[in-house]
Amino acid sequence: MEPVVTVGLDGTPESLAAARWAADEAERRKLTLRLLHAWPLLVPEPTHVPSEMDQNYWAKRIVHNARAELQTRHPGLSIVGNLVADDAQTALLQAASESEMIVLGSRGLEPVESYFLGDISMTVVARAERPVVLVRAETREEGSTPGTAGGVVVALKLHGPCDDLLEFSFATASARGMPLRVVHGQSVPLHAHLPWGMDHDVTEEMTQDAQKHLSQALRPWREKFPRVEVVDSIGLQSPAKVVVRAAKGAGLLVIGRRKHGPALAPRLGPVATAAIHHAGCPVAVVPHD
Repeated sequence: MEPVVTVGLDGTPESLAAARWAADEAERRKLTLRLLHAWPLLVPEPTHVPSEMDQNYWAKRIVHNARAELQTRHPGLSIVGNLVADDAQTALLQAASESEMIVLGSRGLEPVESYFLGDISMTVVARAERPVVLVRAETREEGSTPGTAGGVVVALKLHGPCDDLLEFSFATASARGMPLRVVHGQSVPLHAHLPWGMDHDVTEEMTQDAQKHLSQALRPWREKFPRVEVVDSIGLQSPAKVVVRAAKGAGLLVIGRRKHGPALAPRLGPVATAAIHHAGCPVAVVPHD
């Protein structure tokens, strides 16, 4: 199957915002855009049936309307529609395994009605084999698409391999022609908290050690993507707070998620959870070893 960017559609403003974001990204990467709508009650395609009697009418309309708008915005983009007679979670996870990335609408912490935006979307984020991007409708101003302004921010732990995360981040920044900001957050240990402030010797040692490891991790990717402007920063604070603060004004926040073995239940760490719920920009969750 040719490389595609897949977006999940459910008829909500959030999923349409996700479709606009996905179309922009597919065009940048020169990939096909797949519009996916999953509904277990889809019936076999009828022949010679008036639209008012077609049980799939509304499912078709969701995909048709999105495709018409996106094709007008991106006349040269290859767009395909895909109706799947399955539950959303199964369909999205299967689509993720076949795609370069999958894009979903998100409402953060607000109550949700859509099956794409509740427990199912979080399960997809936690289990997908490929990057999942979450886009909120409220980030889009009139005439714009979420994540079209600002650079790319990626959060690094500096413990263990992070090549998949950095490859996605550098490639995305390169495709956009925008800078990449690499952030690392690390809490200061309790013994370094003094009545008059932080122990400078401890914080200085922590900063130097983190900077050393950060430079080592970034070196091969700077060489592979020499045109990408890279800015790195280290925050001696809760990693979740550092990441959410860094996302302000960004076009995209990229965070990692450890892959889980078959025996382990899929889950998201505190930084990924905080980013998904509180970052105002689109968030890409990238699985890695």
